[in-house]
Amino acid sequence: MLAIEISKALLLGFTVGLTGALVPGPMLFATIEASLKKGWTAGPEVVLGHMLVELVLCVLIFFGAASLVGSSTISIISLLGGLSLVIFGLLTIKDAKTASSAGISSDTSSLKLISSPKVAGLITSVSSPYFWIWWLTAGSALVLRGYEVGILVAVAYVLGHWMADLSWFTAVSGSFSRGKTLFSGRTHEMILYACGVFLVIFGLYFMLNYNNPIQLS
Repeated sequence: MLAIEISKALLLGFTVGLTGALVPGPMLFATIEASLKKGWTAGPEVVLGHMLVELVLCVLIFFGAASLVGSSTISIISLLGGLSLVIFGLLTIKDAKTASSAGISSDTSSLKLISSPKVAGLITSVSSPYFWIWWLTAGSALVLRGYEVGILVAVAYVLGHWMADLSWFTAVSGSFSRGKTLFSGRTHEMILYACGVFLVIFGLYFMLNYNNPIQLS
């Protein structure tokens, strides 16, 4: 049933999105910097700027989907997307210990010049190589495979992805606006290991099923 596929896509989008959100990067540090000044609302505002960039990318993917679905192109994208998920997963596992101990010590001096959290979210997104690599490979593949089942399934995946970003960065801004860390470094490390394993397993599954519409169960 379509409703079941939409629910599965939401869950998948949320899970995959969370694996990316948990890894420290410019967007995380922009959120922390803004939350110390503006409070918990900084997180949702940063994510809004991030979402605007992804919305444009998703619209472009959807416009091109009609010419890709049913052709060999989507199979190639699926293979590359699955490979990318495996690579991202292995890198997450490899860097889990370092990332979990990163804290807020990273230099955010360049972000201090950005007064609007929404602008900070937009700039930290478009300036990140990881962001573009993700959407040109794994992200576009996931959206297109969802589109094979139906456009509502593809939209559900994107919404799940955004829900993960919004949940995580709101939690971060709420935590740091009160002068607290969200959880211990060890807990963060364990979550990153789990996320990395998930990406590797799902990436392999994605590659093995590149010729069939993906089943999320």
